[in-house]
Amino acid sequence: MKAALVVMALCGFSTLAMAEESNAKIAAQQSQHRAPAVEQYTYATHLDIAKVISTDQVPNVCRVVPQHMTYEDSEGQRHVMEYQVMGNGCSNG
Repeated sequence: MKAALVVMALCGFSTLAMAEESNAKIAAQQSQHRAPAVEQYTYATHLDIAKVISTDQVPNVCRVVPQHMTYEDSEGQRHVMEYQVMGNGCSNG
Protein backbone atom coordinates (compact mmCIF):
# COMPACT_ATOMS: atom_id res chain seq x y z
CA MET A 1 0.00 0.00 0.00
CA LYS A 2 2.83 2.42 0.84
CA ALA A 3 4.47 1.74 -2.50
CA ALA A 4 1.25 2.63 -4.32
CA LEU A 5 0.99 5.92 -2.41
CA VAL A 6 4.62 6.76 -3.20
CA VAL A 7 4.08 6.00 -6.91
CA MET A 8 0.92 8.14 -6.96
CA ALA A 9 2.72 11.01 -5.24
CA LEU A 10 5.64 10.82 -7.69
CA CYS A 11 3.23 10.78 -10.64
CA GLY A 12 1.48 13.85 -9.24
CA PHE A 13 4.77 15.73 -8.81
CA SER A 14 5.97 14.81 -12.29
CA THR A 15 2.65 15.96 -13.79
CA LEU A 16 2.99 19.30 -12.01
CA ALA A 17 6.58 19.66 -13.19
CA MET A 18 5.61 18.95 -16.80
CA ALA A 19 2.72 21.44 -16.61
CA GLU A 20 5.03 24.12 -15.22
CA GLU A 21 7.60 23.46 -17.95
CA SER A 22 4.87 23.65 -20.60
CA ASN A 23 3.63 26.98 -19.19
CA ALA A 24 7.19 28.35 -19.26
CA LYS A 25 7.57 27.35 -22.92
CA ILE A 26 4.26 28.99 -23.84
CA ALA A 27 5.23 32.21 -22.01
CA ALA A 28 8.57 32.29 -23.83
CA GLN A 29 6.88 31.84 -27.21
CA GLN A 30 4.35 34.57 -26.46
CA SER A 31 7.07 37.02 -25.45
CA GLN A 32 8.88 36.37 -28.74
CA HIS A 33 5.73 37.14 -30.77
CA ARG A 34 4.66 40.16 -28.74
CA ALA A 35 4.80 43.49 -30.49
CA PRO A 36 7.87 45.51 -29.56
CA ALA A 37 7.46 48.39 -27.14
CA VAL A 38 7.00 51.80 -28.72
CA GLU A 39 10.15 53.92 -28.46
CA GLN A 40 9.80 57.71 -28.33
CA TYR A 41 12.01 59.61 -30.79
CA THR A 42 14.03 62.60 -29.61
CA TYR A 43 16.75 64.53 -31.43
CA ALA A 44 19.29 62.69 -29.27
CA THR A 45 18.03 59.26 -30.35
CA HIS A 46 20.67 57.16 -32.11
CA LEU A 47 19.03 55.77 -35.23
CA ASP A 48 20.00 52.31 -36.53
CA ILE A 49 17.45 51.71 -39.28
CA ALA A 50 18.41 49.00 -41.76
CA LYS A 51 14.95 48.36 -43.18
CA VAL A 52 11.63 50.20 -42.79
CA ILE A 53 8.77 47.71 -42.44
CA SER A 54 5.85 50.15 -42.27
CA THR A 55 4.76 53.67 -41.33
CA ASP A 56 1.38 55.09 -40.33
CA GLN A 57 -0.58 57.03 -42.89
CA VAL A 58 -0.42 60.75 -42.09
CA PRO A 59 -3.98 61.93 -41.36
CA ASN A 60 -5.67 64.77 -43.22
CA VAL A 61 -5.69 67.22 -40.28
CA CYS A 62 -3.99 70.57 -39.72
CA ARG A 63 -2.06 69.87 -36.52
CA VAL A 64 0.92 67.91 -35.23
CA VAL A 65 0.09 64.21 -34.83
CA PRO A 66 1.99 61.13 -33.66
CA GLN A 67 3.41 58.88 -36.35
CA HIS A 68 4.68 55.29 -35.92
CA MET A 69 7.40 53.60 -37.91
CA THR A 70 8.15 49.89 -37.64
CA TYR A 71 11.68 49.02 -38.70
CA GLU A 72 14.51 46.51 -38.34
CA ASP A 73 17.93 47.56 -37.08
CA SER A 74 21.28 46.33 -38.44
CA GLU A 75 21.04 43.24 -36.18
CA GLY A 76 17.59 42.27 -37.47
CA GLN A 77 15.74 43.35 -34.31
CA ARG A 78 12.30 44.86 -34.90
CA HIS A 79 11.44 48.24 -33.35
CA VAL A 80 8.49 50.62 -33.33
CA MET A 81 9.31 54.31 -33.03
CA GLU A 82 6.88 57.13 -32.39
CA TYR A 83 7.61 60.65 -33.59
CA GLN A 84 5.62 63.79 -34.42
CA VAL A 85 4.65 64.99 -37.90
CA MET A 86 2.47 67.77 -39.28
CA GLY A 87 -0.80 66.46 -40.67
CA ASN A 88 -1.65 66.78 -44.37
CA GLY A 89 -4.78 68.90 -43.87
CA CYS A 90 -3.27 72.38 -43.87
CA SER A 91 -3.79 74.67 -46.84
CA ASN A 92 -2.26 77.99 -47.76
CA GLY A 93 -5.47 79.71 -48.68
